Amino acid sequence: MRTLYPGNKIVITFFSPSGYEIRKNTPLADAVYYLPLDTPQNAKDFIATIQPKMAIFTKYEYWYHFFKELHHREIPLYLISGIFRPGQVFFKWYGGLHRQMLGFVRWFFVQDERSMALLRQLNINNVTVSGDTRFDRVWANAQQPKSIPAIHEFKNGHKVFIAGSTWPPDEKLIATLVKQYPEWKFIIAPHEISEEKIKSLAQLLPAGSAIRYSQIANAPVLGEQTLIIDNIGMLSSLYQYGDIAYIGGGFGAGIHNTLEAAAFGLPVIFGPEYSKFKEAHDLIGLQAGFSIASEAELITVTNKLVNDPIFYANAGKALTTYVKKLTGATATIMNFIKK
Repeated sequence: MRTLYPGNKIVITFFSPSGYEIRKNTPLADAVYYLPLDTPQNAKDFIATIQPKMAIFTKYEYWYHFFKELHHREIPLYLISGIFRPGQVFFKWYGGLHRQMLGFVRWFFVQDERSMALLRQLNINNVTVSGDTRFDRVWANAQQPKSIPAIHEFKNGHKVFIAGSTWPPDEKLIATLVKQYPEWKFIIAPHEISEEKIKSLAQLLPAGSAIRYSQIANAPVLGEQTLIIDNIGMLSSLYQYGDIAYIGGGFGAGIHNTLEAAAFGLPVIFGPEYSKFKEAHDLIGLQAGFSIASEAELITVTNKLVNDPIFYANAGKALTTYVKKLTGATATIMNFIKK
């Protein structure tokens, strides 16, 4: 966007604190804000203040009053990386208000053919199958990852199991693996990094076996087996040091980002709540992603990856091929918008 519109300012908004904290100082934007609650007055006030020339919303971000206000002001609104499923409210008999909201969008850029077909059932034809822009981001990150010397020192030639965006149910399972694989190093990046959460995680691990990143960033590593990441924003760069990844959230509302690890060729393990994530289904189909529902299943999958080098190598190759093949969404979208 900077290249395409060099004279315009870019504003990025978030609703969740986790997203905001990671990107609040990004050089890619002139300003980063929380998007106010979706009320008629908030939408009017925010858009009147920002005065955008265009608006881009992503994936599941459907904000009725913001969409309506943008439409009222004739400001082009694009939805990118959209994904639609038959069970969504848009396709229910009672989803009239939600269908009206879709009518406020200038153009849809969706991830797959099924999403386009569903929109066309609603007589929405302003749609392009572009893919998911996340593939462009994670692939670019994997090609030029940010080096973290303290992590390199912690790895020290060991195999590394990285658990990203974990929640307590995930951490209980990972703690079992820590005991099962004393020769491996473990890096755990919890989704929440409050002092209480970090202490609770450390208590699950063998006494004296864990250290926090804040303790090693400017000091020598003393040989601990597990490193707890107590900051936000580092996870996507950690996977370059890993051999196997576990992605948290699968025992709650749904798994977090599997693609960041996949781009580095790390086989990805996650919990059972993944049905809404197309890429998770794809990774399972490639025998490079693995859903587990219990401690026993986690141990079985990990043992397979650790002890079968051919299976492990095939999984890694399938992952990088998959991610690279699906890049290009950003270029498709930008080429359309600049017409």
